[in-house]
Amino acid sequence: MQENLSFSLWCDFIERNFLENDFTKMVQEGIIKGATSNPTIFQQALLNESYQAQKDSLKDLDKKSIYEALVKTDIQRAAEILKPLYDSNPNDGYISIEVDPNLCDNTKATTEEGIRLFNAIDYPNVMIKIPATKAGFGAMEELITHGISVNATLVFNKAQVVGCMEAFKKGYEKLKQTSKKELKDLPRAVVSIFVSRFDRKCDSILKEHGIATATLGIKNAQYLYHILNGYGLAGVRALFASTGVKDNDLDPAYYIKELYHPYAINTAPLSAISAFNSDEASEAYLPSIEELEEFLQSINDAGINLDSISYALLEQGLNDFKVAFSKILESL
Repeated sequence: MQENLSFSLWCDFIERNFLENDFTKMVQEGIIKGATSNPTIFQQALLNESYQAQKDSLKDLDKKSIYEALVKTDIQRAAEILKPLYDSNPNDGYISIEVDPNLCDNTKATTEEGIRLFNAIDYPNVMIKIPATKAGFGAMEELITHGISVNATLVFNKAQVVGCMEAFKKGYEKLKQTSKKELKDLPRAVVSIFVSRFDRKCDSILKEHGIATATLGIKNAQYLYHILNGYGLAGVRALFASTGVKDNDLDPAYYIKELYHPYAINTAPLSAISAFNSDEASEAYLPSIEELEEFLQSINDAGINLDSISYALLEQGLNDFKVAFSKILESL
């Protein structure tokens, strides 16, 4: 594993025509170094006419099998395009696929589906995406033990980061006991820290208390970045997700620029990537963990219970993915 790796920009979008055109171009030009997907992204993508012929060929299968076949085709193609990046640097070049979100409270089922999907796709640069729930932590540990890379998603608070990192730590310890792989060949993991959802949820309340808007998501993400890095697990990186802006007064690349930190990843929507110029970017100021704790305490002092809000956002995120997954199956 290389040391002193810098910031990586990944794409938070996947769709069949896009893969063959703009996606390939952005990878070849070094604009992006990876990609992520989720049920909401695929819900929109699968409406495209480019999927119809394959849908017709799969019509005798059950709906979940049809969905997985369609998605597997796209994930395999994305992995193929990204594999040269992975081959030169196994910290980048990944595409993520999420397990059925309805399994989020079942460790065994999540683990089994993660292993099945990884083996079916059959590319080493695929990350299995698992929500950071109590059951999810157990599945993360098992997948790392099996040598499978993991994307821990829907992370909003310290307890979730600790749960993810402890799971990865145990998984790596078990894997090292059974495997003679070199460090460069071990599975990687990312912890997807969601950013802008905090601001959308809390900005109106913060404004009433004279606290700057569009800052809570960033400060919380930076705090969790400190917690994660404190573990010193070389194969695990912080990934800043949910980084599209909803406020028209903000620069579309606002959350990328504000979270431009060493060894971090930002998975961003196309509009943010288009607005971001890496040649002009400079490392963002990173407050100390003490400064961030003071800021977060001021939020709680203003009557905003961040723990309650973070778990509400987790439940909302899980529900959004379940609804999107259900709508996909209904449409097939």
